[in-house]
Amino acid sequence: MSPDTYPSWLVWALLSAGFAALTAIFAKIGVEDINSDLATLIRTVVVLISLSLILFATGQFNQTGPISTKSWAFLLLSGLGTGASWICYFRALKLGPATLVAPIDKLSVVLVALFGAVFLGERPSLNGWLGIALIATGAVLIAFKR
Repeated sequence: MSPDTYPSWLVWALLSAGFAALTAIFAKIGVEDINSDLATLIRTVVVLISLSLILFATGQFNQTGPISTKSWAFLLLSGLGTGASWICYFRALKLGPATLVAPIDKLSVVLVALFGAVFLGERPSLNGWLGIALIATGAVLIAFKR
């Protein structure tokens, strides 16, 4: 498959999924012997330092223009949401198996579709809604296995 046959966002989304999978495994091992909130802090510091280095190395800090109040507000809310999500995720990993925590965490995909439809006016196709329903069903089946 050549780069012209699929959109570039797909490559980034697949890489994101791969790194997220590794994150769950690494986090589960890393949180074993420490408090889950401390583990979240360590992870956050690593992300902050890594991204800062990337921005400095690529000169992107020099390319910033004015940032609107709306952007600041929503990025602040997004950051708070990320922090809350990470705290809950690490607590769940501390208490439960990664093979059950990660699928439930991925119910966020379903919630994004619902919130996107309600708040952003996005309209997934019939196939899109079917896929979203299958994700929800799969997460529930995995989490509540008997």
